[in-house]
Amino acid sequence: MNLTERKMVDILRDLKEHHAVVGVKAEFEAEGTRMDEALRLKEVLMKADLGLTLKIGGCEALRDMYEARVIGVSRIVAPMIETPYALSKFLSAVSLAFPKDEREDVEFAVNIETATACSHFDDMLTMPEIGVLGGIVVGRVDLSGSLGLSRDHINGEEVFGITKELAAKAKSCGLEVAIGGGVSADSLPFFRALPDGHLDRYETRKVIFSCPGALGNDCERGILKAVGFELLWLKNKRDYYRGVSIEDDMRIQMLEARYKSGIQNAGLSI
Repeated sequence: MNLTERKMVDILRDLKEHHAVVGVKAEFEAEGTRMDEALRLKEVLMKADLGLTLKIGGCEALRDMYEARVIGVSRIVAPMIETPYALSKFLSAVSLAFPKDEREDVEFAVNIETATACSHFDDMLTMPEIGVLGGIVVGRVDLSGSLGLSRDHINGEEVFGITKELAAKAKSCGLEVAIGGGVSADSLPFFRALPDGHLDRYETRKVIFSCPGALGNDCERGILKAVGFELLWLKNKRDYYRGVSIEDDMRIQMLEARYKSGIQNAGLSI
């Protein structure tokens, strides 16, 4: 573990102790996390005693689920679930990828993040296999876009009204409710305005906060620290691949010199 990763561990331990942080996210979907990156992140999280949430690439991304088992994740989220059929594909894939005993240790959730998904949400909740599902994540940025609104409206009344309704329906079925998408200190009034018990978590791009603990007086500082963690994560990733690139550059230079010398000695032209 390098110095940057040790700093990441320290930040996460502080976030867990003082700001109700319960986990960190990686994405095979929009973020494009590679397997080696996920394994390095998992090592950091083990030191901090936090869980890893993995957003897979689609409702039926079996390979992603198999790799999630190898990594050892605590939560899997499927993106852009818009219809009962898409949800059924996800839940069937879960049953195929995870043996029943392993499913007891992993939570399975879906992103509800479009107007289409909202219109089909009641039908999703009445599916016979809904018991496999542990929760939903309301993705406010995509939800705003699907409504024809800009990102600036994620904390607005229309998105709040939809989120409040989704949360009430999900909680009535025993599902956990999380909110993501553009989470910042400006989002806190939005979260606090929801009925008590209707918000279990909120998520920045990388860090997952548990509620109601993460809605207290010092939560703005917690969100800022989460940004600091993400910044270290990105720098660590950049430095890792920069090191790989330097190694390859040295090898390329050596081979080019050897190749040019061989061509010249053979009386050939490049």
